Amino acid sequence: MNEYDPKEIEPKWQKEWEKKRSYDVAEDSPKPKYYSLMEFPYPSGDGLHTGHVRGYTAMDIISRKRRMEGYNVMFPIGYDAFGLPTENYAIKTKRPPADITRENCENFEKQFKSLGMSFDWSREVNTTDPKYYKWTQWLFLKFLEHGLAYKAKIPINWCPKDKIGLANEEVVDGKCERCGTLVELKEKEQWMLAITKYADKLLSGLDEVDYPERVKVQQENWIGRSEGALIRFDDVEIFTTRPDTIRGATFVVVSGKADKFTGKYVTNPATKEKIPVWEAEYVYSDYGTGAIMGVPADDERDMLFAEKYSLPIVRDYTKAGFEDFGKKVIKYKLRDWVFSRQRYWGEPIPVIHCDKPARPDGRSGGCGIVPVPEKDLPVLLPEVKNYQPTDTGESPLASIEEWVNVACPKCGGKARRETDTMPNWAGSSWYFLRYCDPHNDKEFASMEKLKYWMGDAGLPRTERSSGTGVDWYNGGMEHTVLHLLYSRFWNKFLFDLGLVPVSEPYKKRTSHGLILAEGGEKMSKSKGNVVNPDAIIKSFGADTLRLYEMFMGPFEQAIEWNESSLIGPRRFLEKVWKLKAKIPKGQTLSIGSQGLTLMHSTIKKVSEDIEAMRFNTAVSTLMIYANALEKHGGIVQEEYETLLRLLAPFAPHMTEELWQSLGHADSIHTQPWPKYDQSKLKSGEATIVVQVNGRVRGKFVASIDMGEAEAFEKVKSLPEIQKWLVGKEVLKRVYVPGKVINIVTS
Repeated sequence: MNEYDPKEIEPKWQKEWEKKRSYDVAEDSPKPKYYSLMEFPYPSGDGLHTGHVRGYTAMDIISRKRRMEGYNVMFPIGYDAFGLPTENYAIKTKRPPADITRENCENFEKQFKSLGMSFDWSREVNTTDPKYYKWTQWLFLKFLEHGLAYKAKIPINWCPKDKIGLANEEVVDGKCERCGTLVELKEKEQWMLAITKYADKLLSGLDEVDYPERVKVQQENWIGRSEGALIRFDDVEIFTTRPDTIRGATFVVVSGKADKFTGKYVTNPATKEKIPVWEAEYVYSDYGTGAIMGVPADDERDMLFAEKYSLPIVRDYTKAGFEDFGKKVIKYKLRDWVFSRQRYWGEPIPVIHCDKPARPDGRSGGCGIVPVPEKDLPVLLPEVKNYQPTDTGESPLASIEEWVNVACPKCGGKARRETDTMPNWAGSSWYFLRYCDPHNDKEFASMEKLKYWMGDAGLPRTERSSGTGVDWYNGGMEHTVLHLLYSRFWNKFLFDLGLVPVSEPYKKRTSHGLILAEGGEKMSKSKGNVVNPDAIIKSFGADTLRLYEMFMGPFEQAIEWNESSLIGPRRFLEKVWKLKAKIPKGQTLSIGSQGLTLMHSTIKKVSEDIEAMRFNTAVSTLMIYANALEKHGGIVQEEYETLLRLLAPFAPHMTEELWQSLGHADSIHTQPWPKYDQSKLKSGEATIVVQVNGRVRGKFVASIDMGEAEAFEKVKSLPEIQKWLVGKEVLKRVYVPGKVINIVTS
């Protein structure tokens, strides 16, 4: 048999899968549906890096396993392509952002295909495609129609040098990311989305979903629901969750930029005593009313403040009843979402400002803000020569008079287009819905297709619409707060309008840890330590890279990249390749009882580990199984084919090639996932080697499913071992069932 050569095998199968459209799906399958989703990427000029590969490979493994388990799997892909990095690059290079984006997306697609990802490319979406952002604009108008989109004057981050407003993510250590100038706060009118109106629904919805506990806590903390009381200290109203401590309040603190006494006193309504009003940094302006009562005996921060400024501390006081002074209220840390960007490279906000302002009494006289009629969507981004914001801090669109100046759709009079654009969060807040019906030009997605892929919480379940929302959604840990919150908000709003079938968009959410550069630093272009997968694929092959990224450590933890460690997974694949030669020709072999036990225990362990995203131990189990088969004089074809089917989601190219070489006409990825027989797991005995401090001191025969506690008790009863344990403290013990128990003593 020829040597294993991924350079020949991998392009061959990638072309075959693309030609046959092997992973395209439709809604007419008799199989139950399964919707697996990975966060779509931002297509940067640097292309994919090895951190991307980790998350996408994991969801590709899940998707491939589900297909083998008999599901009609939708695993789509697209691009979150609006945003600041592309605009900055366009300014720097004086090139159109659309051209840059197209090139970046083409490169990403090429890289994804070289990795063997089983995406349904027929469903590809791109947030910068007018056919897509037409519906982002339409959805915005729904928020406007129902009073959830509004304009308000709020403080924004302002760069005095570049004369632009900055999003929070564009401010690094208090400075403008682009030029390094210290950022100021400046009041400006911005479009807002009233996410606070959905605070309680966003909280209660967490009870319906399968998210890691830490993710639920992050969401809860960001929303920050507090039940308390509003109490008036003369003209200062404070919010407190502990109204019972009011008799211990000896001062009031309002939010400020520095600690200082205002010179003002107010009356404590419980004690009738005059207490001083201070300003301090430790009180947040955006929580409660921006003022608190200082109760130093019951609050550590209040105590430190009182001690620093020699304020009174009352330690013994009578607790008050809630009803004595309070108006019961609920407050949130969550604030409405700032939805404006003074940028070019974003979705134009589809409203027009009539020159005649609307009258406050609502009578005729002026139109004010007028939505762009649906027939005129999308509002297209015009081509511009200059992407720099204007000197006044407006979007570059503001200077394009022929685009800005239009007739009012309502009265026909003079009007101006809105020149702010949407944040890149807009397109990513609903893309999972568009995947269900990506080519629909009549609506953002048909209810029929949404019901099929997302399920329907309001109707009896059918076999084909099992589950609620996206069945499994994986993404970066950095997106488990805002992106998750924003997209849940959009989906819940659309559910309330009857436009989507479920209130929660994602049934299950998981996250992967970062891949760090060698040395433990975060990969970044500025540090020159980003690892591009192209060179790795060229040297080792895509299957080796996929296997290594799954084997390198626990999936949810940050792991340091180590290129030399790729050798191990490559050697494992070469071993699997060579094992085929151990299948005897024309000779019948049978699997012995120990072989059956090992095969079925391997099926069980790999299956369970994939579901728990313990990919590293799944790969380790496959390696152990391959090593065991290698020691046999000959191996039964069933054993080898079982190994190949279990390995197929991890190494799709090599296993496809080997499967075909065994005489099979159908793809290995359409074969049924192996099932274990519970009765086969409990048979068989093995000789267990006993090591003390790394040296073999004895052995005993036991059932291969003997537990650790039982095995350790057995070891302590062995005379040849007892002498090595007398007077010693057992510091550690490691047990590999059916193989070895290692004891470390003091």
